[in-house]
Amino acid sequence: MASCASLYEVLGIPMGATSQDIKTAYRRLARTFHPDVVAIEGKDSTADEFIKIHAAYSTLSDPLKRAVYDQRLFQTRRRPLTAVSGYSGYSGRNWETDQCW
Repeated sequence: MASCASLYEVLGIPMGATSQDIKTAYRRLARTFHPDVVAIEGKDSTADEFIKIHAAYSTLSDPLKRAVYDQRLFQTRRRPLTAVSGYSGYSGRNWETDQCW
């Protein structure tokens, strides 16, 4: 799972998933990644994955937290990836004009 994945991607569900879909996906992933279920060799990496899975479930299973998350996710995906500042990059000066002649 990528670190920049949405919480929906972490659980492997679509954005319009029902609360039952969220719960089912969480339980399925918990049976795979929970540190108590995994062999000793893989506990460290799966513990990190389980923390991400639990955080995703915690947010998406709460209707208020999910609404806030969805709003932020929608705004982030809608916003273009350009600089927002008013600085145009041209100051009218450069190294040559700054020198004392």
